[in-house]
Amino acid sequence: MAFKSWRGDVGIIKPTLRPGSLEEFIRLIPEGIGVVPLFLGITRGTVDEFTEAINAYETKIAELAELEVDLIHPEGAPPFMIQGYAGEQRIIDGWETKYGIPMVTSGQVQVEALKSLYVKKVVVSSYSNEGTNAIVSSYLEEAGIHVLENAGISVPFDQAGNLSQHQVYAHTKQAVLRHPEADGILLFGSGWRSLGAIELLEQDLDIPVIHPVPARVWAVQKRLRVNEPVSGFGQLLAEMP
Repeated sequence: MAFKSWRGDVGIIKPTLRPGSLEEFIRLIPEGIGVVPLFLGITRGTVDEFTEAINAYETKIAELAELEVDLIHPEGAPPFMIQGYAGEQRIIDGWETKYGIPMVTSGQVQVEALKSLYVKKVVVSSYSNEGTNAIVSSYLEEAGIHVLENAGISVPFDQAGNLSQHQVYAHTKQAVLRHPEADGILLFGSGWRSLGAIELLEQDLDIPVIHPVPARVWAVQKRLRVNEPVSGFGQLLAEMP
């Protein structure tokens, strides 16, 4: 890469072409960190499509490696979670060895974020189908985080972005109230526009909320040795644990 950002550059691989989470990420990332986005084009959100995506990810990783970014973040948790927590780590270790650049997946970021806030019993709220939710729950359990419930909203994969933050809040709150022992919430998936629900849920339920977008901003900062808190999007970014 001919030009390098003064705080480092992260290459991200977006699984879908839908707008929303990329813009949110760029708004929240500190000034001086460069973002190089590539896209896969996943459309159905089915288990078979996620399973077939790994080879496509490596093609994009090779492109980013040629640009000599400082960190590679392949987004889209389900394609890697299908491999299991340990299986995903083996894939990432292999790619890091092959391409010589640090990498971290969405699943790894979310596990790290949950553990940084000492969450052991989580309620997951998502727009995913039952098959994907089962994969997510199994992955989290393997990572040492007990899933009390994985509550999915019934909505077509390509319509998740039309859910309002109020719908996300109400759906998530109902799930958490069924589990008073919960010590954390995971708003799973970047497809819905749910950033506005984070602080309301934390305020009303008094437990931390992990959302994929602030979690990746936090994880990218940590790996690039940047420490710039951002308020208004939950405890994780405000406190930078």
